[in-house]
Formats: sequence, C-alpha cells, structure tokens
Amino acid sequence: MLQARSASLACRAATRCASSTLASRSFATVSNVSPARSHRVVVIGGGAAGLDISHKLLRSGKFSQDDIAVVDPATWHHYQPGWTLVGGGLKTKEELRRPLNGLVNPKFKFYNDSVAGFSPEDNSITLGNGDKVGYEQLVVVPGIAINYGSVKGLSEALADSRSSVSTIYNYDTCDKAYDTIQKLQKGTAIFTQPAGPIKCAGAPQKIMWLALDHWKRAGLYDPSKPSGSAIQISFATGMPVMFGVAKYNAALEQLRKERGVEGLFQHDLIAIDGDKATFALPDGKEAVTKRFDLLHVVPKMGPHAFVKSSALANEAGYVDVDDGTTRHKKYSNVWSAGDASSLPTSKTAAAITSQTPVLVHNLLQTLEGKAAEATYDGYASCPLLTEYGKVLLAEFKYGGVPSETFGDWFGIDQAVPRRSFYYLKKNFFPWVYYNHMVKGTWGGPKGWTN
Repeated sequence: MLQARSASLACRAATRCASSTLASRSFATVSNVSPARSHRVVVIGGGAAGLDISHKLLRSGKFSQDDIAVVDPATWHHYQPGWTLVGGGLKTKEELRRPLNGLVNPKFKFYNDSVAGFSPEDNSITLGNGDKVGYEQLVVVPGIAINYGSVKGLSEALADSRSSVSTIYNYDTCDKAYDTIQKLQKGTAIFTQPAGPIKCAGAPQKIMWLALDHWKRAGLYDPSKPSGSAIQISFATGMPVMFGVAKYNAALEQLRKERGVEGLFQHDLIAIDGDKATFALPDGKEAVTKRFDLLHVVPKMGPHAFVKSSALANEAGYVDVDDGTTRHKKYSNVWSAGDASSLPTSKTAAAITSQTPVLVHNLLQTLEGKAAEATYDGYASCPLLTEYGKVLLAEFKYGGVPSETFGDWFGIDQAVPRRSFYYLKKNFFPWVYYNHMVKGTWGGPKGWTN
C-alpha cells in the first residue's frame, strides 16, 4: 500500500515538474528529496498569511491531496491583533488562539517543524529535523521575530510578576499589561515604540489610549489638567511622529496634545534597570534615563534568522519581492507577503488581506505559463483604538495615500474616531478572522471571496 502510494506520488510529481515550468526559469530535479516530500506548492508559515494563501490556493480547485504543504513549528495559532484588546481588559487571550493543526486543511501535508535553510537553486528547503522538502512553487510567509534582547533587562522584567513592565506583543504577557494598568494609582506611565518596522505600528499607542481612558474613568487622570493628575503619561517613540501616514498623524498628534500626553519623539528604548528606562537619542546625543511606575514596552522586530541568512533575503533581511506582483526578484518560483516580505507597507493583518489575492492569482497564472499581471497597491489598515468605545480607522496604500473604504462608500472622514469602528475592531474582525480569513474566504475591503 505504501509502495503504491509512493509510486503514485512519484509519478504525479514527475508529471507536474515536466508540465509546470516558467518561461524565465526551468526547474531542476532535486535528486535527494523523497517523492513523498515533493509538492507543487510549499508554504512556509502557518500564520495569517500562510493559512490564507494555502486555503485560497486549495479553493482554486487546481490541487489534490498533498499538492500543497504547510511548514510551521508552532502548536498554537494566535489572533495577534486581539492582544491589544487583552491588554485593555476587553478579551481573554485564551479565546483568541486555536490549535494550529486544527486550522490546517487535511488535504495539505503539514510539516510541524522549523526551517533550517533554503536551497532555491534546486527548489528545496531543509527542515529542522534535516529532511529535505522539494517544491515547484515556494511561498515564504513566516512573519517576523520579536527581539527581546534589543532592550537590556527586558526579558527579566517581563518574567518578574512583581514588575510593572509588560508588553502586548507576547501571549504570555499581554494580560499582564492590563494588570499593571489596573494596579497603578499614581506615578509615571511610559509607553514605548521602537524605531524601525514592527507589527501593527499603531498598537504601541492603542494600549496607551486605553490605559489613559481607564485612568480617566477611575478619577486618576484629568486630560484638562494632566500636571495635576495622580498619573503622568508619556509616549516615548523612536519615530519622529505619532504615525507614519500624514493624515492620521495629524489627528493623533492633536489628540496627544488635547489629552496632555508628553511626546518623547526619537527616544528609542535600549535598557531597563529596576524602575529606570534608558533611551537612545539621535545624532549622537547622550542617552537619557527616566524613572517610571509603569512601563509598556514594544521591542524591536526583524526577519527570522533562517530568512535573513538565506539567498532569498534583501540587505535588510526580508524576502526580496517585487512591490506589485509579490514575486521574488531573482527566483521566479518564490513568493512572499506579510511581515516577512520586503513589501514597503505596514505589517498588519489587513495588509495581508490585499496581498494574498494578488500572490495567489499570480502564482496560479505562473503554473499555467501565463504572466503574473495582478498588482498590489500597498493597501494596509490600522483600526486604532483611541479610547474605550471609539476607533480611528486608518486605511492607506503606497505613499501614505489614504484609501478609506467607508469614506468612499459613505463620504465620512475615517480620521475621526467612531463607535461603529470600535465594534469592527472588538467584535467583527476577530470573528471574521477565524471564520473566514484563515480559511481563505475573506478579502478585507473587498469582502467575502469564493
């Protein structure tokens, strides 16, 4: 039975390799890969992008059992945009995760393992266990890594249940953020954002706005008299502005000033020692140290080592793909989207919803020997909580140009925080994510897909 299955798989793999070639690249035979570990498409990553792409491909009707392989070492799949809600006491972290193997379609071959390396010249990858897996098309979407070591003393502070240091960028500590917010009765609260790319660039201030609203309701903070309040609030960001898109930055900067939040711009957190935080400053200026009673930290982030050290990466370590087609600039049977890609836009789940249809369409066209003509316009979105009950819904494309869904439909200004957007963030998006996006049937602003 096993021999017959292996023979069948070998025959199918040989047939596909003979018929599915690109005009710009011929696929080499991988002699040291077992036929049972050769697939038409290998998807690296079982996160938002990986599950969306693999299921969209399957729904095309062009793939059979084990044609598509998914590679990811994780046990759990997390709805990470929801960790802000956990930090604000609006959700529990347990309700926002699912066992990964339960989300992977049984028609896929699931390698629950890490990736040790890529061999794009012979169309194979090496798993953490040493096995080689061959592919005709490779999709690299493993997300990015959080570098806790970028801030000296951070790991120790997060692990100490007595410390007032937390981060919503970690499953283990996102609920600690709410605990520290509730416990603080007076003193200085500092919320940080690093220089450089991170997941959801609005999240560092989302948790700050929720904390401010919590303390306001508790009578501990008066936005009209911040200096006379029991709690003082600072936003220390390695960036020169509140937000990278001019329209929304203007609205958020006005909000910061109206609410009396101190803006510490181009302050990049580098160390924590007890109740003291040290920040690097630009232009060779001497670092400054500030005392805190509560510190919410966003560590620096970057590409995973196995991507950064590979032939697929650009100088910054991200998968080097075309900004429009999502296809690799050198290896024409390699694709990427989401956080691991070089696409010059925000790293958000919303961006993925617009990237994956382009990638899937172009990959399918390639398999048929056709041109990859679909183009991604850089769309991304950030539903930015500004208080309990209101969200500023930032939507934009390449160049920081606003691309507002509800502005187009109803003529409203999405830079104005609204209650209706709050329910999208709190209720609709988590629901649509697990019921449709990870199954490949959600297209973001374009709604449901087949």
